[in-house]
Amino acid sequence: MALSVALGLFTIFVANVAFGAILGAAFLGDVSEMLVLFAASIAFVASILRREAAAKVNYDN
Repeated sequence: MALSVALGLFTIFVANVAFGAILGAAFLGDVSEMLVLFAASIAFVASILRREAAAKVNYDN
C-alpha cells in the first residue's frame, strides 16, 4: 500500500518536472513540489521499514 502511494506521488513529481521542462509551466509551485517529494520519500521509507520488519519476523521463526 505505502509503496504504491510512494509511486503515485513520485509520478506526480516527475510529471510536474517534465511539464516544467517541456512546456515551461509546471502545475505545482516550489513548495508544493517539495511537499509531494517529501511525502513520496516518507511513504517509500515506511514501505521499506514494513518489509524489513516482516522479513525479520519470518527469519526469526
